[in-house]
Amino acid sequence: MEQVMANGVYLGSQYAMIALGLTLIFALMNVLNFAHGQMYVIGGFVTYTFYGQFGLPFVLALLMSCVTLAILGALIEKFLFGPVIRRSSREESTMLLAAGLAFLLDAMILLVFGEKQRGVPKIVDGVLNWDFRIIMPYDRILICFLAMVSIAAFIAFMQFSKTGRALRALAQDRDAAQLMGVNVNRYSMIGFALGAMLAGLVGGLLVTITGVNLGMGGPTSIKAFMMVMIGGAGVISGAILGGFILGMLEAVGLAVLSQYGDITYLVIFVALMIFLAIRPQGLMGKPWG
Repeated sequence: MEQVMANGVYLGSQYAMIALGLTLIFALMNVLNFAHGQMYVIGGFVTYTFYGQFGLPFVLALLMSCVTLAILGALIEKFLFGPVIRRSSREESTMLLAAGLAFLLDAMILLVFGEKQRGVPKIVDGVLNWDFRIIMPYDRILICFLAMVSIAAFIAFMQFSKTGRALRALAQDRDAAQLMGVNVNRYSMIGFALGAMLAGLVGGLLVTITGVNLGMGGPTSIKAFMMVMIGGAGVISGAILGGFILGMLEAVGLAVLSQYGDITYLVIFVALMIFLAIRPQGLMGKPWG
């Protein structure tokens, strides 16, 4: 049981970071960013390039991943989502744009990095063995710790910084925030850049554990949407809760159902459908309307 709990916390911390970026973008702009998984993959490849190929320290490579994805996110919002939101009143427009963007980023990843699995050397060697009840590599413990610190830093940023307060006001009521003097266009771009940066950060962290390849984008986006649905669309605390719930479900499923083959996610999807039929707004979301 202790091993399952440890695995759940490790998975939940990384999943919560993935969901945070997606739910931030949705809360600010009401955009379901289907390309969020591809941004995660790009973050992993950027870290792989600077750390594994150029030999930069891991921290600098991770910083380059964050900066690259923040710039990419800002450009995407400014030149793609921003104009479409201002000119079109149909939500389907942003959904089609996000789907098209996912395919575009997949094609760019294929052209630049190829389709092979890429990995980097471990940043920490060794394995923690606590009385044979918990066995966890030190690099996973470090990644889990860094993910927890990043989540705490993000929450503090949103609560106490001027930019964070403006983003929260924008998420609560876009029109009221604009009437109170918030530059809606500017902070939408900052929020989208921050969401993309979070995807790049977790991609850079996990490239040291799982590696990175072209096919990871779609499944990552699906997991992110599952976490958002569990916690409640557009709710930051719900995204964190949804991430840890999915991590625990996956850890328990892999431990209990591994003998029956790869049916863990089948069970999770069925449970999710039942849950959404009972509570469609998620655990912490408000009923629509």
